[in-house]
Amino acid sequence: MSKALRLSEQLFHRGLWLVALVFAYFLVGLGSLVVNDLPKVERALTLEQFVDRAQTARLRGDIAQAQRASTDITQALEQAQQKHRVAQADTRALRDSFNNWLATRTATQRAAQDPEVIVRTRVLDTARQAERQAQSEVEGQQQALLDARQSGERARRALAEIEAEGQKRLQGARTQMELRVFGYRLALTLPLLALAVWLFMRQRRSRWWPFVWGFIFFAGFTFFFELVPYLPSYGGYVRYVVGIVLTVLVGQQAILALQRYLERQREAERQPDAKRRIELGYDTALARLAKGICPGCERPVDLKNESIDFCPHCGISLFNRCGRCGTRKGAFALYCHACGTPASQGAAEDATPAAP
Repeated sequence: MSKALRLSEQLFHRGLWLVALVFAYFLVGLGSLVVNDLPKVERALTLEQFVDRAQTARLRGDIAQAQRASTDITQALEQAQQKHRVAQADTRALRDSFNNWLATRTATQRAAQDPEVIVRTRVLDTARQAERQAQSEVEGQQQALLDARQSGERARRALAEIEAEGQKRLQGARTQMELRVFGYRLALTLPLLALAVWLFMRQRRSRWWPFVWGFIFFAGFTFFFELVPYLPSYGGYVRYVVGIVLTVLVGQQAILALQRYLERQREAERQPDAKRRIELGYDTALARLAKGICPGCERPVDLKNESIDFCPHCGISLFNRCGRCGTRKGAFALYCHACGTPASQGAAEDATPAAP
């Protein structure tokens, strides 16, 4: 098409395409802001909204209390273990001293030392009793620590069950919210897409085509980048099903459009040559000729072959003779390139083409 336009017109077209892209850029920016702000319509969801707050607060309090008790008991246990170690050391020292003393008494065999045996035995028994008491205190602290840890573990398990149930409800609520937000995006996007389709079908070649194409670009971007990525998946089934449906619909419309196009082509090829050339339009005919195809049926034609004056596929006139100078020229040319005679005037002066 660009080869059939004047140089200035080509520059204007490029500038207008730039206008269309800039217009689409600003529309996309505005649309992205609107689409990204749509989730703000919904209230933010948290886990606390889907659990029993009183029960979770009590369980968290129990967990904190168990942790504090465990810390206090651990410190007390360390003190009791230290006392038990000291008592064990005292008992060992007394036992060693008593054993040494007994060995000395056995060697001397002095009966006067029998009362001292009783005294030393009592002292050793007292030390053993203190050691056992320290051991009991250690065992008591260990039992208290075990009870505190088990109590905290029970509270954590109960809290985890409540939070797991709340998490399920939270996930369901988030899914519903995502569906609602997707519905908002759909309600915003589909009218834009429908309007873009209508503009493409009816207004893409109108005077205001840069704005039309800019809006079409914007609607396409909004659909494919602002709507499709947020399409609910459900394991991929929804996206594949939607893809199949869209493919079928688009394919059906493409097939019908192809059939309509072929029917229009067949109908046009049945029209008289002059009428066909008038309906084609000057710029359209030049654009197709520049591509080496027939303006009427769009099939390839060897335009460099000077023996071809008519399309061998549809019979439309491609070249004729100037009515004034007889020069071979394009049938769609408005003027003779040899003498400058308007095509309509030359044809009126001499309806019969001049001999080569």
